[in-house]
Amino acid sequence: MHPYRTHTCGALRSSDVGKEVRLSGWVHRKRDHGGLIFIDLRDHYGITQVVVNPGVPFFGEAERVRLESVITITGEVVSRTPDTVNPNLATGEIEVVVEDFQLESPCDPLPFPVNQEAEYPEEMRLKYRFLDLRRERMHKNILLRSKVAQLVRSHLLERGFMEFQTPILTSSSPEGARDYLVPSRLYPGHFYALPQAPQQFKQLLMVSGFDKYFQIAPCFRDEDSRSDRSPGEFYQIDIEMSYITQDDLFGELELLMCRIFKELSTKKILAEKFPRIPYREAMETYGTDKPDIRFGLPMLDVSAIFKESDLKVFRAQVETGGVVKVICVEGCAAQPRKFFDDAEAYAKSEGAKGLAWLQYREGELRGPIAKFLKEGEKQALLAATGAQEGAALFFGAGARKDTNALLGKVRLYLGNALQMIDKNLAAFCWIVDFPMYEWNEEEKKIDFSHNPFSMPQGGLEALETRDPLEILAYQYDIVCNGVELSSGAIRNHRPDIMLKAFAIAGYDENTVKTKFPALWNAFHYGAPPHGGIAPGFDRIVMLLADEPNIREVIAFPLNQKAQDLMMGAPSEVTKKQLDELHLAIKYPPAP
Repeated sequence: MHPYRTHTCGALRSSDVGKEVRLSGWVHRKRDHGGLIFIDLRDHYGITQVVVNPGVPFFGEAERVRLESVITITGEVVSRTPDTVNPNLATGEIEVVVEDFQLESPCDPLPFPVNQEAEYPEEMRLKYRFLDLRRERMHKNILLRSKVAQLVRSHLLERGFMEFQTPILTSSSPEGARDYLVPSRLYPGHFYALPQAPQQFKQLLMVSGFDKYFQIAPCFRDEDSRSDRSPGEFYQIDIEMSYITQDDLFGELELLMCRIFKELSTKKILAEKFPRIPYREAMETYGTDKPDIRFGLPMLDVSAIFKESDLKVFRAQVETGGVVKVICVEGCAAQPRKFFDDAEAYAKSEGAKGLAWLQYREGELRGPIAKFLKEGEKQALLAATGAQEGAALFFGAGARKDTNALLGKVRLYLGNALQMIDKNLAAFCWIVDFPMYEWNEEEKKIDFSHNPFSMPQGGLEALETRDPLEILAYQYDIVCNGVELSSGAIRNHRPDIMLKAFAIAGYDENTVKTKFPALWNAFHYGAPPHGGIAPGFDRIVMLLADEPNIREVIAFPLNQKAQDLMMGAPSEVTKKQLDELHLAIKYPPAP
């Protein structure tokens, strides 16, 4: 007999009754019923109930064993009585009567129980992550992560992609987020950078002739934490393809995402051909470039109605170049006054001075601002919004960018408050036609707005003849349920277009050649048209698991302060190590 187990704790069934078996695992729960000790024994595969009868020589040891201790038991499989069958366990029709008991590893008193899903401080959970991962929910999340990785690889290989690994030690990039730097021992004063993404390498693979590449790639960015972004490191499904159009890439990603959500989720997919929303339309309609389209409530521009209005606060915004926007919520007028007060309080918490609203009741628009509106303005509002009896209107007014952003948040607040969002729906969309450039007000210059390596729509001619702020790029984002999963682009593959694109953003030819030498050189030796995308692996798992925080789907994440409390990282190093790297520490002045 194997020294630790003949079966796993999820394997035994009624067909195994009468067998002598050996199981090993953790003491999940323990109960003393009139001298009989019942232990729920848990391993990776499941739980089996084992029974220790009084009078056996190891009874006292079984009585004293703490939860989460590791034990090995040998015994006979017996049927449970009909009244003790547990239908919630796969092994619930049987139990094992223990004939031999071995304590493999005792457990100290636990900092928190792992056999229940009660909430505990995240700092404690991360310090004892090896315990936290024993909890059923966390264990399922990490298994789900493994299944997603396996499905992604299987699907992309079936679709003709090849998996390659790109370097972890590379050069620092002048674009993007802050790099993690690695000092070179052999070249004093020189540093490697951990890759923020395999962007240039995957483009170079296309120039090398490999056609279809993918990698579940680790990426490193020295950024602050958010609920949907882990500080330090994250993983993405990195994809690049040659000789494709934007439509070709969209088709591939739609197949992949639909398969992941169909096979590993119970969520219904809103549309398997994802709707495409131009960037400017997304900002004007939803106030964000990552809209949640599981519900409606579009923002409507009603500025023209208030050009000569007696409602001075709205008219003033229109006269100075601002906008007035409204969200029409059908059936909302019946909500109590507290609902409207709470919505206004939320808007103020997001930086608004207030939140104007009207109710359409008994054929009349009513509310705090109604007395300032002429009858013609009221009728124009009803016509513009299509409001029906019982609707409510919520207004935002101010600079276009600020009003869009604020009312976009109010839209999401209303959708949640009125329970309009179907949690069992996966609503994907593409955000397309991003502007190639944007105006940097602080530096008074034109900057790249998204990805400097993108192909401008219209190519070199557009760069040479059009207002840069009007040029669109073949850039796109894939969004699901208000979460941006990825940005991507059809790449620029021509050095002449590359030079002109960077010149508009203030980079001279020498800077381009110096900062991007590999791409610059490669594009002179026959580069195919190519494009790619890199959906966030962690975010996909987060959506599948219905977790609000990305750390819940990562086995060993850093905390919000970019610390590993379990391993004690970041940590100090010895003077010898610093000397080998030709480094000295310059500490910040004491506060």
